[in-house]
Amino acid sequence: MNKLQITPPAPVQKALDTLNRAGFEAFIVGGCVRDALRGTAPHDWDCTTSAKPDEICACFRDYHVIETGLQHGTVTVVIDKMPIEITTYRIDGVYADHRRPDSVTFTDSLTDDLARRDFTVNAMAYHPKKGLIDPFHGADDLRRGAISCVGRAEDRFDEDGLRILRAMRFASVLDFETAPETAAAIHAQKKLLHHISAERIDAELTKLLCGKAAERVLTEYADVLFTVLPELAPMRGFDQKNPHHDYDVYTHTLKTVAAAPREPVLRWAALLHDSGKPHCFTEDERGGHFYAHAAVSTEIARRALHAMKCDRKRLDRVILLVQKHDTVWDGGEKQLKRTVQKIGFEAAYQLLQLHRADVAAQAAVHREERIAQADAMLEKLDALQAADACMSIKKLDVTGSDLLTLGIPQGREIGQWLHVLLEQVMDGNCPNEHDRLLDYVKMRMKQKG
Repeated sequence: MNKLQITPPAPVQKALDTLNRAGFEAFIVGGCVRDALRGTAPHDWDCTTSAKPDEICACFRDYHVIETGLQHGTVTVVIDKMPIEITTYRIDGVYADHRRPDSVTFTDSLTDDLARRDFTVNAMAYHPKKGLIDPFHGADDLRRGAISCVGRAEDRFDEDGLRILRAMRFASVLDFETAPETAAAIHAQKKLLHHISAERIDAELTKLLCGKAAERVLTEYADVLFTVLPELAPMRGFDQKNPHHDYDVYTHTLKTVAAAPREPVLRWAALLHDSGKPHCFTEDERGGHFYAHAAVSTEIARRALHAMKCDRKRLDRVILLVQKHDTVWDGGEKQLKRTVQKIGFEAAYQLLQLHRADVAAQAAVHREERIAQADAMLEKLDALQAADACMSIKKLDVTGSDLLTLGIPQGREIGQWLHVLLEQVMDGNCPNEHDRLLDYVKMRMKQKG
């Protein structure tokens, strides 16, 4: 971790220099400092300054200025096509809605401004000439890998309930531990999340799920997850009583999440894929069974994602994957081709990735063998794509117009013939060649007589 020198991009340095020349203090602040100290490239570069909003606007009158949130002291300045958010030092007032301050008071103190921030690792400022400003020891927490609130954790969460999920998200994404007092406050104040909009919860949970330590964090804070997704609570501790499973449903679920690629659709599908199991359990002399659990999981996933106001594209794909996650794969190309025909290549690939993650989270007895089978199917699917294999009507080497020349009437029958030809090609009974396909149709028509 480099704590000696951070080199901001040229537009950011230009913003600092412009404010400094006008007689104001100015620093980069927050996440960009945290990420730079960790040696990772910051996504956004934010600045804080002693200049008031009207003074910021005056300093950058020759640039495109967006009045992002003047009442909270925030202005966005576009320098060399780069938007830079610049905020006046401020002290936040009361958070009556547990989300945003009712008012803010501008201040000349950088330390007062840093004191209002959520976590110590986000409460650092930096200037190339003045160095690191770190009154709450965020750099120390970075070194030891800890998420700790600035000041009393109870106060920070009471101000903004979303910080509860943000703490969990940072712990997951950075693979950090949570300081004991911050962890205790997360558990104690989890009901503050009821004040937070569904969209914000969805955004934070998605980032959390895609973090490298999602399994650990959601194990430690299962009670918090169930506060926003109560549909998942029955999974915890539910013994599957099945030789294919070493873990209860919730533990298996989190291990599936950890084994899935860190991509929102797959991580959400992994989280929800077995949510219906506790509602479908039966037991006999062979052990526990979960007949039709995929259908129940699909409905639970649909309700949960609707409640989260998840975007429609992600919702539809997650629902599809949950619905089909218990597909029994035979390892053959025919099944792969038919799956692609029905749901498309991308969805088929994701379905196999989910399957691989699912079997990786099952009992050890056949785990390696089943992972190898899943990997082999993924390789076959890659090969089919590389070969541009015909798995859809639009890839057939004949069209409806070609079939019209054979005397087949326009309309439904044309479509039926195209589907027949696709089946023959995918099953390997007929090559995808124009003349051979037409010969096949002629032969079948002759047979029908």
